[in-house]
Amino acid sequence: MNAFDSVWILLNVFSSQYTYGNFGGILVLPFAKGVTHSFVLLVVSTVMMIAILYASRRGRVPKIRKIAAIDAIDEAVGRATEMGRPVHFTPGIGDFYGYDAPMTIAGISVLGYAARKVAEYNTPLIVTFAAPEVEPVITDVVRQAYLAAGRPEAFDPEGIRYVSGRQFAYTSAVVGILHREKVAANLMIGYFAGESMIIAEAGFLGGAIQVGGTANTYQIPFFVVACDHVLISEELYAAGAYLSKDPVQLAAIAGQDWVRLIAAALTIVGALLATFGIPLIADFFKM
Repeated sequence: MNAFDSVWILLNVFSSQYTYGNFGGILVLPFAKGVTHSFVLLVVSTVMMIAILYASRRGRVPKIRKIAAIDAIDEAVGRATEMGRPVHFTPGIGDFYGYDAPMTIAGISVLGYAARKVAEYNTPLIVTFAAPEVEPVITDVVRQAYLAAGRPEAFDPEGIRYVSGRQFAYTSAVVGILHREKVAANLMIGYFAGESMIIAEAGFLGGAIQVGGTANTYQIPFFVVACDHVLISEELYAAGAYLSKDPVQLAAIAGQDWVRLIAAALTIVGALLATFGIPLIADFFKM
């Protein structure tokens, strides 16, 4: 199969409404009907992202507003230290290969920051998770955090606990740990489903200060009710850039926000124009 055959198959997969022409002996395959606007928007978005990344590397680093839930991690770790009780962190039931992978990765990036704070304060840390494949990554992230804090000897691998791959077996194990270990700070940042309210309620009953965060919109209300601080949806993905202050990550967040603003502006302007009988934007999205 050559490159032409591959393109031909893709065109058949994505649309049956396409045409082609022969210009000067060169076969030209235009976009499938109805997707040209997607290509135009992709090009605009890409150029915008590259421009913001370039500006960030030249020193014009975008700023992110304060995220109260992230700032509260320091407070939670400090409170646990004062009480002489452990900090519990869980990225939830997510893994690295499903639709929940971005939330799991975002949660682990926050874990790195939390683990470093725990190491600096010499406070016990317990990390629980439900997917066995995340264990090597979590172990390495926590170990590196202790190394960065200058206390590699304080790293305790026994604190990294894979409890179960079953959702509610994992939930029961976490609830038991919260009660038995008398956890003073409970950080739940990652992908959560039906277990979110059970774990958050257990932490609340145990008197722990709680920070929750997920992009699963069905579970955010439960975190809002039971937790002291909550990362809501996109804040979870911005957390890594917010904590690292890395110019590239900050530029990526800013670029995404600008793309969203453009999409919102096109929607509003298109609706207004269509109201007055001018289908300019609507016709563009039919290209």
